[in-house]
Amino acid sequence: MTTIKEKERETMATLILNGKSAQLPAVRQAVGACREAGAALRVQVTWEAGDAERMAEQAGRDGVDRVIVGGGDGSINEVVNGLMRLPAEDRPGLGLMPLGSANDLACGLGLSLEPAAALQAALSLPLRPVDVPSLDGQHFLNMATGGFGAEISSSTPKSLKRLLGGGAYSLIGALKAWQYRPYPVRLRWAEGEREASLFVLALGNGTRSGGGQHLTPEARIDDGLLDVLILRDFASLGDMARMRRELQRRPGEGTFVETFRTAWLSVEADTDLPLTLDGEPCHRRAFRVEVAPGALSLALPDECPLLSTPVTGQPASGRAS
Repeated sequence: MTTIKEKERETMATLILNGKSAQLPAVRQAVGACREAGAALRVQVTWEAGDAERMAEQAGRDGVDRVIVGGGDGSINEVVNGLMRLPAEDRPGLGLMPLGSANDLACGLGLSLEPAAALQAALSLPLRPVDVPSLDGQHFLNMATGGFGAEISSSTPKSLKRLLGGGAYSLIGALKAWQYRPYPVRLRWAEGEREASLFVLALGNGTRSGGGQHLTPEARIDDGLLDVLILRDFASLGDMARMRRELQRRPGEGTFVETFRTAWLSVEADTDLPLTLDGEPCHRRAFRVEVAPGALSLALPDECPLLSTPVTGQPASGRAS
């Protein structure tokens, strides 16, 4: 039987809210409704880059049961990195209140984008163990991309993202399509190695990136593996059309498209390769990505499409076991 003390513990939560969303009426109403329903919900608002990471780490040290992110994929990335600084037994559960322009992770997980429903779900849904990949120690939860896809994400103006939502990425991609340069790389993973003139590289723990592009549709967030997509360079419009047809079929190894699943991947490039981790830009000439299985507990519905196995009615819990 659940005691009163245990029920109180289940509602101990900190909402880390992106400062740009703090004054939205729907957000304030959602917080008020949850508090009126009995949730012991503390709200912290970010001011600048790095705040969410620091706040998440401190929440774990304070013994908070759940940390909820109110923001986009970049805010989620910061919070995940803060939680991963903690020992596994001290990491709070993680809930998502998607408030970004694309919300790729939340959409892939099948979570509501309506603030009140999302916050209620983040507080009450069962916690499921999920994998956390890292790139040379920098963690991400949804996807890492490299090459042209990363150039699109990092060069899309934030004002345009807010105006057009996910469609902004397609617009910028169309404008830049014939200005890109290929990236010669050497890839190694547990089952093989490859040299490629790279157009796009995607390493998916989730399925979507760049405002709704389903780059790694076979990814599952709890299987201990990355779903890898390699798109090779093309030289003509005809090649581009063939690449798009291959991409629809997603062959294991095609002329322009290659897909596989692996627990780790290392990449060496001749020049700095543009990358994004959950949409946050960086550059690397050489790096290694690997997966920490079950490293975080995430509030998810039973029917979440990114879970690899059916849920059997596991009750909600607090910190990761």
